[in-house]
Amino acid sequence: MRIVCLLLLALMTGLLQGCFPVAAVGVGTGVMMGQDRRTSGAYIEDEAIEDKASGRLGKQFKNSDVHVNITSFNRNVLISGEVPTEAVKTEIGKLISSIENVRNINNELVISGTSSLTTRGSDSLVTSNVKLRFVNDKRFSADHVKVITENGTVFLMGIVKHAEADAATEVTSTTGGVQRVVKLFEYLD
Repeated sequence: MRIVCLLLLALMTGLLQGCFPVAAVGVGTGVMMGQDRRTSGAYIEDEAIEDKASGRLGKQFKNSDVHVNITSFNRNVLISGEVPTEAVKTEIGKLISSIENVRNINNELVISGTSSLTTRGSDSLVTSNVKLRFVNDKRFSADHVKVITENGTVFLMGIVKHAEADAATEVTSTTGGVQRVVKLFEYLD
């Protein structure tokens, strides 16, 4: 049966021509939404919030010494990164909170110089290691927890039960390179 499906996919690829990457992305998104506890509407709103935030930040701070990441999960927004002053941190918080459908802001910006590429690479490795350890832990589904790492601080977002949150926090806190864990969960129980 699997071979038949693969053959059909190969045949359809020829018919789709330039549309295949779009179709593949659409299928991947559908699979991700199927595993997610958010509604499909919330998932799409989160993508829109992140896109709008990036656009607004790019326009307002394009020649500035800021490093800002925006992560939206169930319309709860995490703002992480580095900015030069408290005033800029506040300004970015206001800018993001004015975006339609934003329910809550967690402004975790740090007042400092921007992080180095080495630090960002290390953060990516920490995130990958945490996610890998999540997959190997059977107390919760790795798909239910979003992991964001910024300068050694790991932010955990998701819609989880308290036991799942505790397990995810334990796994994260015992992963090499993690300096601090910040829980930004919504709880089902």
